[in-house]
Amino acid sequence: MAPVAITPESSGTTTPTTASGLTQAGIKHAHPPSKSEAPLDASRMKVTLTQTPRQVPEPNSPEVMAQKTCTDHMVTARWTVENGWDAPELKPYGAFSIMPTASVLHYATECFEGLKLYRGFDGRLRLFRVAKNCERFRKSAARIALPDFDPAEVAKLIIALCARDGAKWLPKERAGSFLYIRPTMIATDEALGVQRPKEALLYIILACFPDMTKSIAAPAPPALNGETVTTSTKPASSGLKLLASNEDTIRAWPGGFGSAKVGANYGPSLVAQGEARSRGYDQVLWLFGQECYVTEAGASNFFIVIRDKDSQALQLITAPLHERIILEGVTRASVLHLAQERLSHANNGLEPVQVVEKRFTMADVIAAHDEGRLVEAFAAGTAFFIAPISAIHFRGRDLIIPTVGDSGVYARQIKAWLASIMYGQEDHEWGIVVEEEV
Repeated sequence: MAPVAITPESSGTTTPTTASGLTQAGIKHAHPPSKSEAPLDASRMKVTLTQTPRQVPEPNSPEVMAQKTCTDHMVTARWTVENGWDAPELKPYGAFSIMPTASVLHYATECFEGLKLYRGFDGRLRLFRVAKNCERFRKSAARIALPDFDPAEVAKLIIALCARDGAKWLPKERAGSFLYIRPTMIATDEALGVQRPKEALLYIILACFPDMTKSIAAPAPPALNGETVTTSTKPASSGLKLLASNEDTIRAWPGGFGSAKVGANYGPSLVAQGEARSRGYDQVLWLFGQECYVTEAGASNFFIVIRDKDSQALQLITAPLHERIILEGVTRASVLHLAQERLSHANNGLEPVQVVEKRFTMADVIAAHDEGRLVEAFAAGTAFFIAPISAIHFRGRDLIIPTVGDSGVYARQIKAWLASIMYGQEDHEWGIVVEEEV
């Protein structure tokens, strides 16, 4: 397959330097490429096609819900400190071998990305802002001392895999569906000592994944550990229900690695997530500090729409990036861009909103709720897409979030705009067409 030209997108944000020497753009690599090391180069990719094709599962089948089924092929690329990047390989999907002493198994030297391949209603395959995922992938690798690479080359590898397997695994009769894309890098260095890895493996897989937006309703939250639960109305029938984290449970902290998409951010969150689900909630609303600053909802970015107490203007608010507590979500950036572009003035009968990135606390959310200024809330990310939030449990109280039907009106409109781009109903630079191989 011929290499595909990828133009990196501008994030539209500044890049201040932090105390650690990393910038918000995040590039200070432990292993910057030298002139003698081979760079990652998609044009060198070797192709070996499978001789044992896998069966494509039916949509929403048990195989899809289990999230274990991948397509026929994957892409791998090995790196060593001596030689740099080997030629990438597109080859049959399957297991690979690493030593028990591999760095990734002991020191969490692993990062990944999550994006989707969409089958458009016009019959074409598309990726959404793939360049931004690849740029973030590079930042995450830098944060855990993994090797550097050109993000455009990773984008070409992703496109090559999607072009190879897309026609079979996303047939044209399944317009409006998607496959999940997981680029990953792990340190495979055999040395057991705590040190910068000298060997790594980059790989990319395509997985069959359920549509999370169609299965987010959970049972009404029960009283928790004998707490007295107060509600202003009955819990909504749909939308995510969030359990606010306790002070002794912290997902990320200023100057840490919460802004990097590394495995070490996710494993420690599973206990809190399991507790939330055992209590009838869908996800954790992650708070930080004694002030209870609102950060993320599960593994998604969190948004609220409130009416400002002083100006009475509607504001779309989300946590800022500069402390590196939250992930720089691609969906988050897209929501902010579209809201600024299309909702700063009246549109489709909606009142204009001001787009605000700032710190805010649960006290701010509660005050807006109690004073009738809380209009709606939603989460934004790759897995749940744009997911309305219907309830938040905080310190013995359930806050019921307003919805109109199954969603707030702003979440519904933003979701519709994004889906139109992803599935080819709107011609937009964010939708990257993949020319599939048949």
